[in-house]
Amino acid sequence: MRTILKNEPQLLQEMEGRTILIVDDEPIIRDLCARALKGYRILQAEDGEQALQMLAGETADVILADVMMPRLNGLDLLKTIKDKTPNQVVVIMTGYADKDVILRALKSDADDFITKPINLLQLKTTIDRVLEKKALKEELLHLKRLDKLKSEFLGLVSHKLKTPITAISLFIQNLSRGFGDPNDPTYQQTLALILDESKYLGYLIKDLLVYSEVILREGPPELRPCNLRDIAQSVSGDMNYSAVNKGVTLNVSLESYFPEMMLDRKRISFALRAILENAVKFTPKGGTITLTGDLHGNSARLIVKDSGQGIPQDELPKVFEKFYQVDPDHTGQVRGFGLGLFYARQFIVDHDGRLALESAPEGGTIVTLELPLR
Repeated sequence: MRTILKNEPQLLQEMEGRTILIVDDEPIIRDLCARALKGYRILQAEDGEQALQMLAGETADVILADVMMPRLNGLDLLKTIKDKTPNQVVVIMTGYADKDVILRALKSDADDFITKPINLLQLKTTIDRVLEKKALKEELLHLKRLDKLKSEFLGLVSHKLKTPITAISLFIQNLSRGFGDPNDPTYQQTLALILDESKYLGYLIKDLLVYSEVILREGPPELRPCNLRDIAQSVSGDMNYSAVNKGVTLNVSLESYFPEMMLDRKRISFALRAILENAVKFTPKGGTITLTGDLHGNSARLIVKDSGQGIPQDELPKVFEKFYQVDPDHTGQVRGFGLGLFYARQFIVDHDGRLALESAPEGGTIVTLELPLR
């Protein structure tokens, strides 16, 4: 299928796959290159300015640009693109063996060169080669990000596990040496604290299992037909046990009808669980948490409101930062890993949704999770 728009870049859709943007003021050159690159998705622009207009709304795996063009030439286009997106792959076509042209292109970080008249076999080989290099670079960056995440996470885990393990270990050591009288009120208080630390340790281990399954699985959402109401009922049902144990009331009120949506069930469940866990954590005994859900325009919403301590205004911008934890009592001993809201927002944004938080000291917190209907 070929679509030609007057005064607009041309789009030649051969098939789904990698996208090549061909930028040349000669239509016959663009057409020959497109034919040689059959099997790729081809975009065409007649000069550098038109290419930049197209890139504002399109993504291209490789940009194949001529040097000599009106309005914005290939070298200026290369520099503009690399300044904005350093990892964008750009191959320069030139009919000149001018060393100055080649040096300028190299300084602007051109990924490869093709000389005119174009050898179509060489063109295909060059594009395949730069795409292989691009894939290797992307894989290397992915591995580096994953390695950095694991290092940070392991450091945090060791820090968080140290306190409960040390407390439990010291208590057991004292028992083994015959210290402590079971009838002493202080002994009973210490025992209660150790039991609490044991429960906290179990909570951390449970969180580790969730993080290893959901967070360390990088990549785009695995979309499947889901019902957001069913997800909300399931997660709130699981969280009700924690709320009851703390003496907090969790009320759930969801509209009876929610349409099926394409969602990653695990990630949306993780996001809602993180929001509800924070609500339970910061709502005092006797407090109330409400979870409501409805359809709002072209979106489905879940709103969690608690009667907790609230968050100071200067801390609100930080709550979605990785490893950041609100510490209202300034004890430095906030439990958890500080990753829940960071990944909750990331997972919602990955679904083209929105996660908003409103709060004030002593005024409780309202978190709105909004996902587009599709």
